[in-house]
Amino acid sequence: MTADEIASSAAQDATYPTGLTDTEKVLWLAKAGRWDEAHDLCQELPNPAGSWIHAWLHRQEGDYGNACYWYARANKPAPASGAPLEDEWFQIARELAR
Repeated sequence: MTADEIASSAAQDATYPTGLTDTEKVLWLAKAGRWDEAHDLCQELPNPAGSWIHAWLHRQEGDYGNACYWYARANKPAPASGAPLEDEWFQIARELAR
């Protein structure tokens, strides 16, 4: 799914579509506002993608210090604390979704 398709599904559907990768599931859950589920699943992704989403989730939560730790683990620069979360979600999703 593309980033736009994931965002659309997350806004309309009660659950994520079948056939998504674990990374796409985390993106869907994050976009759907299901923070706890997204956080739990992203911790199971043993790669920089999971760390990048994890960082975004902590920034969304308002824990910028913890987010910076996860950005470093993902080898990504931490955006300014007030940078738009929506823009970053799409940046992440466009890079990580199929």
